Amino acid sequence: MAKSKADNLVPSGKPVSCVNLQSIRSTEVRDNRTIDFIMNGNKVYRNTLPNSCPGLGSERRFLYKTSLSQLCSVDIITVLYNSPNLNPGASCGLGMFQPMAKAAK
Repeated sequence: MAKSKADNLVPSGKPVSCVNLQSIRSTEVRDNRTIDFIMNGNKVYRNTLPNSCPGLGSERRFLYKTSLSQLCSVDIITVLYNSPNLNPGASCGLGMFQPMAKAAK
């Protein structure tokens, strides 16, 4: 099981149920339950999945499908396994998106 990386982020504000897809610059999978969504302007939203998602922490890649312009806590991600064709693995539900900020020193 992949271990969560240490970070200097702390919760900052109330969780939101959706983030705008066009604002997502990148993602960082931290472990089997945690994904950081790095947004334009370097704002970070941490999504803690309600349940562990097998393979997410080790593969560190996933896909999502939505017909909306937002990714929401009701959406499902699918782990992609590093094989010649990026085979789909477990599908898991997202949680709320928690705004994060750098911890004060």
